[in-house]
Amino acid sequence: MTTSRASRRAIFLDRDGTITIDTGYPADPDEVELLPGAADALRTLRERGWAVVLVSNQSGVGRGLITPEQAEAVHGQLVVALREAGVELDGAYYCPHAPDDDCECRKPRSGLLRRAASELGLDLAGSVMVGDRQSDVEAGRDAGCTTVLLGPGDGDPDARAADWAELLALTDERA
Repeated sequence: MTTSRASRRAIFLDRDGTITIDTGYPADPDEVELLPGAADALRTLRERGWAVVLVSNQSGVGRGLITPEQAEAVHGQLVVALREAGVELDGAYYCPHAPDDDCECRKPRSGLLRRAASELGLDLAGSVMVGDRQSDVEAGRDAGCTTVLLGPGDGDPDARAADWAELLALTDERA
């Protein structure tokens, strides 16, 4: 029996503070540093059949703090760092807008997740949104995903994980 593409579940991930160390508005690709355990956990999740999809606000572009080219270079370095660790992203979706632009893609709205689900054939109800802020939790909840807050951030997720090892154990429970 084959599984339809629409039934594929995903781990939706915020970038800064979730996959990478949060340095503010990174403009230099050399600032990209993966959080401990992130690459190993993501590789394991992909091996277990999860789609790995990045969904990230990058308001530094909309605020004029970094250029679109700088944001693209930082993303490129993230892709290289993950690839070197044996991880491929199934998709990456960024919102470049400033907070007051009232767009549908900026978290806490769920536009990035819904777009990814539509384009990649993902099952939102079977998916998990992982982030380090309440806006990540709200976006995931609005999209119908289970939500996990990674690290010490404030918020009201469905579950909390202190680190990537704990997050991986939580996804074992959803297997």
